[in-house]
Formats: sequence, C-alpha cells, structure tokens
Amino acid sequence: MEFLTDMAAKRAELTPDAVAFVDHDTGRSFSFCEINSRATRLGNLLLDKGLERGDRMAVLCHNHPDFFVLLFAAQKTGILLVPLNWRQPVAELKPILTASQARLLFFDEPFEAAAGELTSGSGIDLLPIGSNSSASSALDDVLQDASPAAIGCGRIKANAPWYLLFTSGTTGLPKAVIQTAGMAYANMINYCQATGLSTGEKGVNFLPLFHTAGINLPTLPIFLNGGSSTVMRKFEPETVLTLIDSGKVTSFFGVPAIYQALSLSSDINNTDFSKVRSLGCGGAPVPKHLLVAFQDRGVTICNGMGMTETGPTVFLMDRENAARKIGSVGKPQILTDVRLIDGDGGIVEGPGEGEVQFRGPNITPGYMDNRQATVSAFTIDGWLKSGDVARRDDDGYFYIVDRIKDMFISGGENVYPAEVEKVLVSHQAILEAVVIGVPDEKWGEVGAAYLIARPGESLDLKALPKWCRQRLAPYKIPKSFSIVEDLPRTAAGKVRKNILKETLSAKRASEDA
Repeated sequence: MEFLTDMAAKRAELTPDAVAFVDHDTGRSFSFCEINSRATRLGNLLLDKGLERGDRMAVLCHNHPDFFVLLFAAQKTGILLVPLNWRQPVAELKPILTASQARLLFFDEPFEAAAGELTSGSGIDLLPIGSNSSASSALDDVLQDASPAAIGCGRIKANAPWYLLFTSGTTGLPKAVIQTAGMAYANMINYCQATGLSTGEKGVNFLPLFHTAGINLPTLPIFLNGGSSTVMRKFEPETVLTLIDSGKVTSFFGVPAIYQALSLSSDINNTDFSKVRSLGCGGAPVPKHLLVAFQDRGVTICNGMGMTETGPTVFLMDRENAARKIGSVGKPQILTDVRLIDGDGGIVEGPGEGEVQFRGPNITPGYMDNRQATVSAFTIDGWLKSGDVARRDDDGYFYIVDRIKDMFISGGENVYPAEVEKVLVSHQAILEAVVIGVPDEKWGEVGAAYLIARPGESLDLKALPKWCRQRLAPYKIPKSFSIVEDLPRTAAGKVRKNILKETLSAKRASEDA
C-alpha cells in the first residue's frame, strides 16, 4: 500500500475514550483522544516554529507517554524523530546529535543538564517533556497555546521516513536506521500473528525508547489494536512482577537480561502469570536453563529474532512447540520472506545452515544520509543481509547459530562463540558466559571466556577445562577463563564484544611493554 492512516487520529476515531497509556510513576492516564490531541497540538507548534517535513527533532528522556506524543506528532508532520540513548555520556551523544541534524531537542528533567551541554552553542532549541506530577507534565505548558487544528488529510505515505533509530554502535559510529509507518504496520501484523495479540490487550513499557523493542515490542502493536500500556521510567523487576500478578499485563516482551532479573527476584515465587497470554524474548539467545526454569513454573517464553532494520519482528516461536524446540526462534512470520545463503553464495533449500536474509514490507528502506551503508546492507536482488548464521531444521524451524563476524578460526576449524557459550551456561555455577576470539601464536585464534557466576555459587576456573572436554571438541574449549561482575552491553542487552576485545588487547599491550 502506498498510503496508510494516521495512527493516532484513527485510534482516536475508533476508541476515543479508551485508555492508551498509564504513566506508572504518576498514575495519570491518557486516552486515545488525548494522545491524538496532544500530538496534533505539538505538530502545529513545530510547524509554527518553522520546522518542515524532513527536518529532525531529537529527544533525550526516560520512558514516558509524552514520548509517543512526539512520535505521533512526527508522523503527522513528516518531521523525523531521533531518540537519543540516555545511557551514553554527552561525549558520545554529541557526534550522534550532530549527525542527526536535529533542530530541536526535547528532554525530561533528569537530562536537563545533559541537554544543555549537548546543545551549547549549537543553535538547537530545547523543549521539556515529562513530569513526576500526576496533575500535569512539562509538555502541557508547552502545548497550552498550540493550535488544535487537524494536520494534513489523515494519510501517511507508507515508505516515508518517520523516525530514525541509531544502531547501538558495537563497531564504529552508529548508523541511522530509517523507520516507516509501513514497517510499523507490518511489524504489528507479524507480532499479532505470532502472539495472538488482539483488541484490549494490556502491556508494560519499560524497554528503552531509543531502541526498536521499546517502541515496537509490543507497545505500538498494542496501541494500534486499541489496547493499553503502563509506562515505567525504567525497568524494576519487583514492579513488573506486581503488575503481572495483578493482571495488568496480558502481553509481555523482554530481553534475556530482563527474564534473568525476574527469575532472581524473590517476588517471582508469589507471582501469578496466568493472565499473561504471551511472553516474547529477543535481542540475544535465551539460555536453556532460563527457559526451563520458567517452564517449570508453567510459563512459556517464546524466543524470537529480528533487527532494528526489520521493524523488528521476523521470527517468534510458537507456544505449542517452545518446549520441544528449545533454542529455536521459530518460523518467519507472515509478511517476511527469509532465505539462507551458504558460503558459496547459493540458496540453501530445506534443512541447512547459512546467512539469514530478509525481504518484506517490514524491512527498512536503508540508512539516512548514508548511501554506501545502505548499498552494503542489501544484496543485488534486494534482500537485507543480517550478518547472522542460522540453521533450519527438518520441520522448518530456525536456530540462530551466531554472528558471522563473531566466528573465529582456531587451528583451521571454525568456532562459533554462541555454541561454546550455550555449553558454558549449562554449568550449575555459571549465570552468563561470553566468548571472544583472541590472537594466538600457535593456533591463530583461541577463545577467551568471560563468566558471571550464579549468586551463591562458587566457580572453580581450574576445573572448567576438564568439564568442557566432556562437552566440546578440544579446539572449541576457551584457552582462558575470567570471572567478571558485569559485561558491557548495548541497550538491547547484547554484550559489546568489541569492548571486551579492546580491553584485552590493551591489557596485553601493557603487559608486553
């Protein structure tokens, strides 16, 4: 379809008085009509300030319903929204803000000083949003004199840039991934088909809103279906479990670190999950022990896989086979084509292994202002290259093997760190494991493992190689093991292996000096 409906306006037309968002911190509710009205007023304010279609506005804030007001105002006006990663220091945000070409920066109270520092001498205007008051938010004052006149004709071009999500930047300067209304609707269909999400669904929004999961899994699909989301500033395990126990969550999505935190909370023993109809997970593989631990409670976590560039939903496991196919991310959902390409560039038919590539209406048009990156991301015949190696079994279920770039060669043998990590976390004393390839004079490269111990467990590093020999081929066994308190991560919970490699290289250089 070339054109789609204005999301906020259409929902306000269908269910004006239904609750769209609840601000958990203040208790304030926002109806669909109110969200649309606020987005319309904000859109008129932006246009009155001289911003035009294609201009950019950035936002630096914790989760708040006002974020979605900004998002829908962007859709109405064609002014692109650029969410900034509040976990990054000002020094890292400055080049991203510059690259975004934003003319305006919205911020909430915790980031007032950072916003001032970011925009000092830049000519970028500042506007506040959010509040800790149940009566009003900072945006109420901003919108007080803004026009309520409708913007446009209610039609949105499906493939026009709507907002930009900068990639997490595990290597180099992040790229701005274009997100469109067409991608959002396709993601809704993929997600709804996989989870059975329907009208009146209830969700909880805590994943950071500078990341595709925070916006699209499943908050935007819930909004489009007329459901309600409770918005938390940040993730708090006990609060989430309380919402689940009270029946205020029927559709849930988290990354593995979220499920791990929930499992370690003492409150989980008293939490009733019976009202939650779907629990999805993505961002990284879910360890088998974690899946089994929830299954033992009668809770089925459905693992999935997608990318910022895919809107994101592509794969999501079905509940019926989740226990039988532990480790699988399921099958491609209805609006996305998937193929596997082997090392020789051939298409893998049936069971087999290769790079997974995507095609469909949920795929990004590319990277804003970066033609070279866009061309590099797609094949000549238009398929998005994931950079992931996947395996398809006899039943058509997919398993993500590892990132192509994470594979290393030891003594002429290919080693996929994810495979080694999966074995390591099966150890009763290991909570999390990360393996990277490091240079070795004899073997070319060998594995270096970083381990987080389970609470209350003692981990004997000297005994680990022998334990590994019973479960792994010799060339796959890490040469070194280190216990760490935590690991460097992206907003999606993925470990930033490049930082581990840089830290190890710096340490070795220091020792050799």
